[in-house]
Amino acid sequence: MPAAMPARWPWSTSSSRRPPSTGSASRPAPRRAEPRRRRPPPAPAHRLHALRTPERPARRRRHPARDPSRGLELMSKNIAVIGLGIMGLPMATNLVGAGFAVTGYNRSPEKTRALAEAGGTAADSIAQAVAGADVIITMVPDSPDVEAVLTGEDGILAHAEAGAHWIDASTIRPDTAIALAAQAREAGLKPLDAPVSGGEQGAIDAALSIMVGGEQADVDAVQDVLDAIGRTIVRVGPSGSGQTVKAANQLIVAVNIQALAEAVGFLEAYGVDTDAALQVLGGGLAGSKVLDQKGRKMLDRSFDPGFRLQLHHKDMGIVTSAAREAGVATPLAASVAQLVAATVQQGNGHLDHSGLFTLVEQLSAVPAETAGDSGAAA
Repeated sequence: MPAAMPARWPWSTSSSRRPPSTGSASRPAPRRAEPRRRRPPPAPAHRLHALRTPERPARRRRHPARDPSRGLELMSKNIAVIGLGIMGLPMATNLVGAGFAVTGYNRSPEKTRALAEAGGTAADSIAQAVAGADVIITMVPDSPDVEAVLTGEDGILAHAEAGAHWIDASTIRPDTAIALAAQAREAGLKPLDAPVSGGEQGAIDAALSIMVGGEQADVDAVQDVLDAIGRTIVRVGPSGSGQTVKAANQLIVAVNIQALAEAVGFLEAYGVDTDAALQVLGGGLAGSKVLDQKGRKMLDRSFDPGFRLQLHHKDMGIVTSAAREAGVATPLAASVAQLVAATVQQGNGHLDHSGLFTLVEQLSAVPAETAGDSGAAA
């Protein structure tokens, strides 16, 4: 007699789960499993707009500083903004809109009045602006200006509270940034060099690209502040690294503007429909943010400053000097730096950096009736 099969096997004759055989007539009909309902696949990204109805609005990402689920501590920071120019004022205004308490100082009082009208507080001095500030942002033109704001008698080091975070959003020399960061640390501050890119429109839209140098812990501590003014925020290394990356950014932008200026001059000389030409160029490999933002300015000869040539002249000096110190060959940077310098020396430093186009016109001997009045909108 064969041994009984193990009960753990489902086909075992001794398994308690197998019902006894009582004949085919008494067996219940086999139960069919209902087919599983499958969820429809997600709609393609290009069709998502069809799903957004008044009953189903599109989800919007809350700004961290406004998100009640993350608590009110994100809006409890007191922020001082020193320098309310083309970039500084919209940055400060966006911080106000994000829920922060913002105090601003500028050498021109009308700028502080504009901040006050937006809901901020106007200060009469740097000392007044930084009093009680948790975060101090500086946005001034050049290395000597940052040094004066930081180390002057009425400066940040003399009046800021120990433990405050100092974010320098100016564009200055990397070696200067390193030296000033060391002084700030000795005074008990937490420094970050965080220059920005994106121009005036990027500042207005809170869509700036911010390249940050400094300690990661300090970046984390002010992430909510940076999120209120920028869209792409990346720590690129220790102190001074942000300024090094910004110098590279300015090199790329200047070369792109010069190339675009030459291309527009070339197209106009042949009577091409320049609107159509820039449209098709923008859709190919030649497309860039420079083309999108500066092409129309060149066609219209409208050079109201979003970023002044005088400042880009200063930035190209930083690029060429730093490259020489590092032993790096930058022939395009050197050439474009000379073209920027020449445009500034002609008295056009107040123009937008797309005003490099004016020099292309001069070098090309473009007839006045073709070129138009390039200085009309200055």
